[in-house]
Amino acid sequence: MTSKWRNRLRVMIIEDEEDILYLYRDYISRLGHDVVSCFFNADNIMNSFEKNEPDICLIDYILRGKINGIDAAVKILDKCPLMPILFITAYKSLSSELSKHPKLRDKNIEVLVKPVRLLEIENTMLRVVNKGQ
Repeated sequence: MTSKWRNRLRVMIIEDEEDILYLYRDYISRLGHDVVSCFFNADNIMNSFEKNEPDICLIDYILRGKINGIDAAVKILDKCPLMPILFITAYKSLSSELSKHPKLRDKNIEVLVKPVRLLEIENTMLRVVNKGQ
């Protein structure tokens, strides 16, 4: 498999389900992108975020730990306001929740509702990253 993206994307994944996290990580890596960090919760992501400088963050809404995916996105966007974010979630109402949150309006955010086809993930990642450039 070859990525359509000329350069390798640096990807951070935050997903509470271990099998799904590893599926995303392995798939994205096989496409030629660098998965720079993976988390089951977002409680302590900022140290890794600053150290690894991802190009895009893939985030689930429901996470282990004290904060959810929206809270994680707010933390990330407070540090890096132009960061592309792709939510991959089973929470069907997430798009409407995002539109209500003042810190998330007019940001480079997309939502895929599970179940998703793996091909949708890369296509959406590339679209979100390209939209921000």
